[in-house]
Amino acid sequence: MIYEICVDSVAGVRAAKEAGAHRAELCANLLEGGTTPSLGLIRAARRVTGIGIHVIIRPRGGDFLFDDDEYAIMQTDIAAARQEGADGVVIGLLTAEGDVDAERTRALIALARPLSVTFHRAFDMARDPFAALETLISLGVDRILTSGQEASVLEGLPLISELIKRAGERIIIMPGGGITPRNAGRIVQAAHPKETHFAALTAEPGGMRFRRDHVFMGGELRPPEFDRLVTSGQIIRTVMKNTTG
Repeated sequence: MIYEICVDSVAGVRAAKEAGAHRAELCANLLEGGTTPSLGLIRAARRVTGIGIHVIIRPRGGDFLFDDDEYAIMQTDIAAARQEGADGVVIGLLTAEGDVDAERTRALIALARPLSVTFHRAFDMARDPFAALETLISLGVDRILTSGQEASVLEGLPLISELIKRAGERIIIMPGGGITPRNAGRIVQAAHPKETHFAALTAEPGGMRFRRDHVFMGGELRPPEFDRLVTSGQIIRTVMKNTTG
């Protein structure tokens, strides 16, 4: 079993490595489902040896229909990730009709090679999962990250199991979305995936002693201003233990 941990910091990469994970998906803005991390974060994360680094290439939150400016940004970000020594990139583009944007995806794959290419949970917004599966196989994508087109992997298990069956050895189907120590064993036992993806975040107080609690830097949806979510090695180890017996 290959374990990929979704992280948003160098500390998260280190925690994933020390817990025995094989790969980190490096993101910014996890509250929006992950966007492209900064060049500085990619460079610093790559200095952590002994763990794979896959960089998400997503210029903004929201849907996966990108305009020409956003597509150009994605091209530049892929080139930068490759230059910085990333092991893979994570992309996802759809058409307005909900199909895989095959033309642009093909171009981004060509730009990314020889890096590994994952098609992320944009797949979960695709109109026809089986048509999307075949399109991505034909494009040469290495793996698909999916919750089975449901709010969580647990709910999406029937589709994930069918996707794994149909994919065979042609592409990796990697479940991700809502995997926890409590449900990880059940998910793996039901679907038998070769790879799994999860975040292992836990709240930790920030280091500020002086605090102005009535001032917020975000919008109406306000995360705790002086707490932070950090990657927990203990959660990673527990999920791994629960999925390997």
